[in-house]
Amino acid sequence: MIDSHCHLDFDKFDTDRESVIGECQGQGITKILVPGVSSEHWQRQIDLCQHHPMLTFALGLHPYFLSDETIASLEKLDALLSEHKGKVVAVGEIGLDGYVAKQRNGADERKQLIFFEEQLNLASKHALPVVIHHRQSHNHIIRLLKQKRFHLGGVIHAFSGSLQEAKSYIELGFMLGAGGTITYDRAAKTRQVFKTIGLEHILLETDAPDMPLQGFQGQRNSPVRVVAVAECLAELRGESVQYISQQTDKNFHRLFVHLSD
Repeated sequence: MIDSHCHLDFDKFDTDRESVIGECQGQGITKILVPGVSSEHWQRQIDLCQHHPMLTFALGLHPYFLSDETIASLEKLDALLSEHKGKVVAVGEIGLDGYVAKQRNGADERKQLIFFEEQLNLASKHALPVVIHHRQSHNHIIRLLKQKRFHLGGVIHAFSGSLQEAKSYIELGFMLGAGGTITYDRAAKTRQVFKTIGLEHILLETDAPDMPLQGFQGQRNSPVRVVAVAECLAELRGESVQYISQQTDKNFHRLFVHLSD
């Protein structure tokens, strides 16, 4: 089983990171993708993944954390993608966050757009898929992907949207990340999407330490709970956990073809 999105480099894991990784191994989790969010975290990610063969990484600039980033950050990203070719498996976590833009009175909306487009350009340059963050931004993201004719695919992290939006991403070559959201009964629309679409378009994820599952609100999320996500998805789809695990693992390796085992 694979957790396709977990921020193991975050400070919340500093006190017990090794034991969390050990617990994951004990539960049969074979791979964890650690996505990037800011330039100050990139080296920490790289060092962490070099010490743990089950970890792999993506590098990118998250729309929420752009306030201290400059064009120099994009240049550094370009250099690191070259330096770690064959090890870095994607550009991400990148995207657009409409909620954050509104909270900041639109102050960083243009910056988000510029950095998203530039990182799509870098992904194209380095022939890498992307890990996309979305919030109140599906239409804008889909339109940009079409305009830029981005054809390397990727994953829409923590997908929450309509079936039509899901189909639009799939047509563009993207997979959808199924995480803690599907464990909530109130997320009926998202649950229906993951019940309906082909399993070949789905990856499992936790987004730990964030996005706790139903029943664990207020607690730090953990990559070990990707097992519970798989169990929930299996129940929704009427398929076995083993089948869900096998097929989503295949999806992960098919998408991240640069993955170095």
